[in-house]
Amino acid sequence: MPAKRSPARRPTMKDIARRAGVSESAVSFALNGRPGVSEVTRERVRRVAEQLGWRPSTAARALSGEGAATIGFVLARPAHTLGVDSFLLQLISGIQEVLAERHLGLLFQVVEDIADECAVYRRWWAEHRVDGVLVVDPRTEDPRPALLDELDLPAVVIGGAPDERHPHLSTVWADDAGAMASVVERLYGLGHRRITHIAGLAGLAHTQRRIRTLRAEAERRGLTGVESVTTDYSDAEGAAVTRRVLSSPAPPTALIYDNDVMALAGVAAATELGFSVPADVSVVSWEDSALCRMVKPWLSALSRDSAEFGRTAARELTALLDGGPARTVRVPVPRLTERESTGPARPA
Repeated sequence: MPAKRSPARRPTMKDIARRAGVSESAVSFALNGRPGVSEVTRERVRRVAEQLGWRPSTAARALSGEGAATIGFVLARPAHTLGVDSFLLQLISGIQEVLAERHLGLLFQVVEDIADECAVYRRWWAEHRVDGVLVVDPRTEDPRPALLDELDLPAVVIGGAPDERHPHLSTVWADDAGAMASVVERLYGLGHRRITHIAGLAGLAHTQRRIRTLRAEAERRGLTGVESVTTDYSDAEGAAVTRRVLSSPAPPTALIYDNDVMALAGVAAATELGFSVPADVSVVSWEDSALCRMVKPWLSALSRDSAEFGRTAARELTALLDGGPARTVRVPVPRLTERESTGPARPA
């Protein structure tokens, strides 16, 4: 009987690197669309990969029954706040764009809390449902990175702290502190001395970074009428907090909201109380969206490319799945786009 043939070996990044005459890290950068190689090198690597018949490892494992070709995304937030979250929708659209290029699916689940989220990760790992996960809303006390390390499940933390290091977790982060400092500087320059920050969920790491920065900037300038109030991100709580702070004996002259939905609700609440925006109170939205240009006055907002944030996170995760090292990647600082809702503070 003829000898049984050995199964063909799938080409690897090492094979591509050897044929193209570059390092394996250069191959990873080139095939995942990451900076770090020239366009000439990128094209040569892609040409060699095509000649060798290389396919992304997740797709190859899926075809052989060894992998899921699916990325997991769990969100532990109040479900009623999700439908109007423009940042989240843009983030997911960017993630999906990259995953589609790699023929990867996205498994999305909403849960009540972090304990439930950790339980989902354990179940997905045991059932081989996903090849990696994208983690959002880092907490001040967060059990998820250690759990994902324990499970050896590749992950990218979106919005994590740049100084955290885990062997299988990459981090994509934005400078919330720098963004908050820029807003305070501008409002201070317009004469505002009483500023209220209507923040998001108290347990989120980025909420705490913004609160700490606001406090530090206020102390540096000797301001005492500055505070942060946490909410659940909903329009209802945004409006309720706005009514409360504007009804105080010394109301703020500027309001910073952690999302666009709360900012719109805040403008409506202020108007109901007889406050004019921006003559009596200036308003800044942390997130920019079409909503900010669908209300009068148009809202000043911190603008960023949320879809690119998602694309960056997805690229970093596919790089991990292809054997690349864990990295920390910074995205551009959100910039203040001034419109009609900010102006000089009215003299006391």
